Amino acid sequence: MSTPTEVFARIREHFLANTAVFEPDQLAEDVVVEMPFAAPGRPNRIEGRREFLEFAAAGRAGLPVRFDDCRNVVIHETTDPEVIVVEYELTATVTTTGRSGSAPFIAVLRVRDGRIAHWREYQNPAALALAAEPD
Repeated sequence: MSTPTEVFARIREHFLANTAVFEPDQLAEDVVVEMPFAAPGRPNRIEGRREFLEFAAAGRAGLPVRFDDCRNVVIHETTDPEVIVVEYELTATVTTTGRSGSAPFIAVLRVRDGRIAHWREYQNPAALALAAEPD
């Protein structure tokens, strides 16, 4: 059974391979994904594996970005063995402009029975928007 740290390592591998970040078999059927600081017009919460995978696929298809690195990773263990808090920074290049940028993230990851049961990601929408702007 995968630990939360092992699950995040797989997520990081997917960032760096520029593939879907979450595989269907990584997610619990009733997974909850939250993005408290989502950009206007974007959902803050998605419930269910199918619903989230559809959202993620559509979002990735419309995002002309190549992730270059996932760095400054710090994993904080909690008193709950199912939960970790992860700090990381993604660097990326906008493929349509060649512009590069980075943004910090914090995620709370709960893994139950080897699958992601809950992913709450805090991101800086202003930094992401700035990185995506054309020169």
